[in-house]
Amino acid sequence: MTDREADSALDRAADEALALLADNRRGDGRPHGARGSSDTAGAAGSADAGDAAGPAERVVPAGRGDESSRADDYFPFGDMPVGSGVTGGGRGVVPAAASRDGGSAGAFEFLFRDDPFCETGTFSSPSVLSGPSGARRTPGPRPGPGPDTAPEPLPAPAEPREPIPAVPAACHEPGVAMADHRSPHATRTSWQRARAVAARAGEVLPAEERPLDEALGQVLAAPLDALTDLPPFDTSAMDGWAVAGPGPWRLPPEGHGVLAGDDRSGAAPLRDGHAVRIATGARVPPGATAVLRSEHGVVRGEDELYASRHVGHGQDIRPRGQECRTGDQLLPEGTPVTPAVLGLAAAAGYDLLPVTRRPRVEILVLGDELLREGLPQGGRIRDALGPMLAPWLRALGAEVTATRRLGDDADLLYDAVGSSRADLVVTTGGTASGPVDHVHPMLRRVGAELLVDGVAVRPGHPMLLARLAPGRHLVGLPGNPLAAVAGLMTLAEPLLAALSGCAAGTGRLDRLDRAVLGEAVEGHPRDARLVPVVCAPGGRARVLRFYGPAMLRGLAGADGVAVVPPGGVPAGGEVGFLRLPWPVGGG
Repeated sequence: MTDREADSALDRAADEALALLADNRRGDGRPHGARGSSDTAGAAGSADAGDAAGPAERVVPAGRGDESSRADDYFPFGDMPVGSGVTGGGRGVVPAAASRDGGSAGAFEFLFRDDPFCETGTFSSPSVLSGPSGARRTPGPRPGPGPDTAPEPLPAPAEPREPIPAVPAACHEPGVAMADHRSPHATRTSWQRARAVAARAGEVLPAEERPLDEALGQVLAAPLDALTDLPPFDTSAMDGWAVAGPGPWRLPPEGHGVLAGDDRSGAAPLRDGHAVRIATGARVPPGATAVLRSEHGVVRGEDELYASRHVGHGQDIRPRGQECRTGDQLLPEGTPVTPAVLGLAAAAGYDLLPVTRRPRVEILVLGDELLREGLPQGGRIRDALGPMLAPWLRALGAEVTATRRLGDDADLLYDAVGSSRADLVVTTGGTASGPVDHVHPMLRRVGAELLVDGVAVRPGHPMLLARLAPGRHLVGLPGNPLAAVAGLMTLAEPLLAALSGCAAGTGRLDRLDRAVLGEAVEGHPRDARLVPVVCAPGGRARVLRFYGPAMLRGLAGADGVAVVPPGGVPAGGEVGFLRLPWPVGGG
């Protein structure tokens, strides 16, 4: 079977399942096909009665009420009426089409596990319809998340059909071309592995020389070696007197002294038993043995200087080369250029710095429902990501070349990605498999290489990373604001660090900061969870409220994000901690 035939077969199967699910929503209280051939004749009246009187059952997502499922605090729908094709424990029966001879072909049963959206994309435990009455087989115990739980084999269809080839799990592993892609997020990558893949995906960009006042936030492309001794000559550390030998000392006539920056005033040698006024930072004259601070000296008469305390040899003199000698390495390659680095570079004699070019990033905001201004209205909401992403990415060291709003137009998205010359394209929304989610189809059209397709993290699990071409990548962020931030911190941040050369110099991507939680935090049964926290007094982190996937209220007051492992963390437990890339007031 060719790929095209397999896709077509999958589409037909999905259409049949959806159509039958729709039948079930208006059904008679029993699964589709439950009326077997034996009770078909003369059953119209009872069937109509059943349609009128049979209440629709409601899906209760698997594990609701269980200790393991409290992490899904933001499932918005609670109980959903989906007709009678539902069993307890979160299993939804989607009956298969009746066979051409009128018999029942069986049914597939979705396993929702603890995820009401069935995000793992797995099917298991078919519920077989048997006998003329079509009675459902009673489902067994709800399978646990462990790897030892094997699904039952699917029932054979009533009529032989060509088998649909399974999507190989490897198609979601790094380095597999999108041409083989079938089902988005069928195999999600662990959070730690996703960050590691992103950090290894990019090669360091070329170096350039930048003036000091333009290099802030970039990364050194070469070691910073001293171009001169620091200090370049013996200098005074204090205001006072440069003295030669033991005191008392004779002073020159009034008005003579050594000032900072006046090379001539400090050029004359100082004879033993003499002293001269000197300013902080001034060049110490030859022959001086110490600097006597102003508060420790007393002048008697017009020209005699006495010390009120002992003066040691070399006291308050900064000797030449005390900080470094010419050629010493001051900082390694890969060091981020901070204000302090700029100051050191200037002191060491630099006018231009060798730095890695900033990664160029283009932002594509997707979604017809987004408004650029005004209040939400008519079913549309304000775009929160457009104003937020560009400054966030700049804080990560990127050069944002454009923010474009494309709506939900597949061709516009294809053209925008294909024509972009940015090192990184960041899209918002459209990474799932809905009717207007165009990112996966677009990646197939451009022949992208999928590196990460879904991450086992909440919020933000539909995030993805793809290689568009050598040296060009795309990070697909979910559309919900906090979920998009999770994608930024999981995929975009380590990728940008790698492109900038920061990862090579510091290696910090493999070592998260740590934080101690002041209270217990419940986790997802299988996925990591990212929650905004503020650093509280005593060195403990306090989890902030309002951390649903669509919420930014908690993040706006946060110092960083705690990485809660699957299963949660007790009070006093230690977790990974991701600092926000800008100064904050809490910690």
